[in-house]
Amino acid sequence: MSQPAPHIPVLLDEVIAGLSPQAGEVHVDGTFGAGGYTRAILETGAKVIAFDRDPDAIRDGQGLVAESGERLTLVPERFSRMRQALAERNIAEVDGVTLDIGVSSMQLDQAERGFSFQADGPLDMRMSQDGESAADFVNTADEGEIADVLYHYGEEPKSRRVARAIVAARPIERTGQLADVVRKALGHHPGMKKDPATRTFQAIRIHLNQEMQELEEGLEAAEQVLKEGGRLAVVTFHSLEDRIVKRFLKERSGSTPAGSRHLPVAAKGPAPTFEAVAKALRPSEAELTRNPRARSATLRVARRTAAIAWKREGLAQ
Repeated sequence: MSQPAPHIPVLLDEVIAGLSPQAGEVHVDGTFGAGGYTRAILETGAKVIAFDRDPDAIRDGQGLVAESGERLTLVPERFSRMRQALAERNIAEVDGVTLDIGVSSMQLDQAERGFSFQADGPLDMRMSQDGESAADFVNTADEGEIADVLYHYGEEPKSRRVARAIVAARPIERTGQLADVVRKALGHHPGMKKDPATRTFQAIRIHLNQEMQELEEGLEAAEQVLKEGGRLAVVTFHSLEDRIVKRFLKERSGSTPAGSRHLPVAAKGPAPTFEAVAKALRPSEAELTRNPRARSATLRVARRTAAIAWKREGLAQ
């Protein structure tokens, strides 16, 4: 059996430069994964509170906890709940928050987790390993719901055709089965630049794990816990995620477009909570050579102001 590719943190140097962690500071790594960013932050002498909803990541990180001399705390929780988890540990504010959005390399590389069609495995895709699985969804959801998920989260232009094919092929229990159904529905031939099943797998994964909602709530949670001068670094891997981060930082830094000059002047909104919003960074050619999985990554960094966090309806409590 081939060994999984080693985990290589994407844009690591750029993330650490943006965070600029210092000895004695407290940082949140909202997506611990294999601990790549956490390890680099610990090497600066800072403390890290790292979150991951995947029990495997928490289990596998225990060695780094011991190695860190107790400067690392692992929290088996979604990063959207960082404010509550930090309060439970009597931490009111932190110096930095890092979020690396999406599925981790370890999850992709383990066929039994069912995230990837590169190797056949049970159709699962649950980051937290509980709740509805991908097999549950494709075998019980109606055709319209499946089509909507594929269209909105996978940006699949032929979502209705794929949804029809999925319903006709049920029951579907394996990643290989689902990939074959999608390829047949869309037409697949050797030499295609991108496997046509990619968008469907992405969409179902995002839907099951509520990734877009988690990102939106996680950004708001980071706004709440960062102290004045605290740094936020977010790495995304596709346009849906990056749009959310870009819009959030634009809004929170006061860079949203002015209203029409023909309309009444809108009331001035809350004071900007972020500043020094850096230009989006993407991997260098050298990094892409080392780590092809970095090809779609985008990093956005910003600094927290002294302004009070904006109040939002529906914020996770």
